[in-house]
Amino acid sequence: MAEGSPVRHLLAAAAGVAMVGAFAPFGLFPLAVLAPAVLLALWWRADRRSAFTLGLTFGLGLFGAGVSWVFVAIHVFGETGVLPAAVLSALFVLLLALFPATLGATLATLRARLHLPSAPFLLLLAPALWVVWEWLRSWLFSGFPWLAPGYSQIDAPLAGLAPLGGIWLTSWAVLASAGLLAWIAQPGTARLRLPLVAGALLLWFSAWGLKGIEWTREEGASLEVALIQGNIPQEVRWDPDWFERALRIYAEMTRAERGRDLVIWPENAIPIFFHQLRDFYDPLAAEVAAHGGELLIGAPVMEADGRYFNSMVALNGEPRWYHKRHLVPFGEFVPFERQLRGLIGFFDLPMSSFSRGDRDQSPILEVAGVPAAISICYEDLFGHAFRRGIADSTLLINASNNAWYGDSLAPHQHLQIARMRALETGRPLLRATTNGISALIDHDGRVAARSRQFEQESLRVTVQPRSGTTPYLITGDWPVLTALLLLLGGLGYRYSFRK
Repeated sequence: MAEGSPVRHLLAAAAGVAMVGAFAPFGLFPLAVLAPAVLLALWWRADRRSAFTLGLTFGLGLFGAGVSWVFVAIHVFGETGVLPAAVLSALFVLLLALFPATLGATLATLRARLHLPSAPFLLLLAPALWVVWEWLRSWLFSGFPWLAPGYSQIDAPLAGLAPLGGIWLTSWAVLASAGLLAWIAQPGTARLRLPLVAGALLLWFSAWGLKGIEWTREEGASLEVALIQGNIPQEVRWDPDWFERALRIYAEMTRAERGRDLVIWPENAIPIFFHQLRDFYDPLAAEVAAHGGELLIGAPVMEADGRYFNSMVALNGEPRWYHKRHLVPFGEFVPFERQLRGLIGFFDLPMSSFSRGDRDQSPILEVAGVPAAISICYEDLFGHAFRRGIADSTLLINASNNAWYGDSLAPHQHLQIARMRALETGRPLLRATTNGISALIDHDGRVAARSRQFEQESLRVTVQPRSGTTPYLITGDWPVLTALLLLLGGLGYRYSFRK
């Protein structure tokens, strides 16, 4: 096929769409290797311009299909017209697609300048630089690491690498396997195919063997927990006519769980400031405490200076809270607020001026007698921040509101991301959501129990706290990222001086 052939770009776009199938709810994890392998094979020998457009079309396929739910959030629940919602969604997808596009252009430039043969290009340079680009995507513009390749492996052998090096080590193993697949499809590689395939199989089997290691140990007695899923429709959450009904739903569901050690509500279960509902919360928490339990709720908390936070509040004695640190752009704060407020409904959502919690605050709240590390919704996307300060915890709790995304891929993908956080840290994770998917995730990333979507449900689970550390919990992302940067530097040095 010619360099700029439309067929090549159709293949790249199709590979991007196909890669969505590797993630939840589909779970076809081999596609996470096959789809990038197609793109890497197309990038080999492509000039910089073609590599850019091939990466762009791959990204448009991947993110256009994989995060199509952003349109639901903007149009259906953000009260924005179809056309402006479509434009905003398209711009968001285009921004994300620029990452594989610029990756392709960078790879083509380096290949040409260093005169790289196919082996170092496909087996070393491309997988390492792709992971670095994925890491950049997790940081730039507030960060959006959704659909990072490693997440697709949560039920696959490569998941065994997550407690060692987190999502980036797992992603590198996926992309290195893709690079190998692309390389062995090249002519003239027969002599080295067998040893390299053997090496790849060794990697996969070793990762599979690591899944059997218990990095952490049981700590103390198990807890009886109820995750309250009120299923209040997103479109009526701020409707005054629904206010009393929502209070009644959560109160009745909570009272039905008397005797549980811990009752957890989702993120901003009742979107009214905490201090305005003390006459409701305090008696309810006292009832739970009278039966030996504790109530943990998601609620907006306003301080005396007028700032307000997206918080989780533990109600047993004097209220204790954790304020969300990583806010969602446009949903919880509006960048360029003065310029954007009032233009469309999505830029003027209720309670979209949250303040960011102190980055130095401890995420640990003691609930039901155990130290639990708290995160709120979007925060569990960021493994580097998620692990910070949780070494002394024995339990993870995440409260989310996935109602923004309706019946889309987002709740399933988000659950998959949460599973990776449990696996990386070796701790069970309790996940309370507004309308699903609430879940108990074991310390090995396995879903032990889950709720039905779009139903009122109290998910009753027994959770065993755990203590100890995984290698990733100790070191974080830096060993993997440093090794990849050293590899890239070594390649540059080696081939810059090649005669």
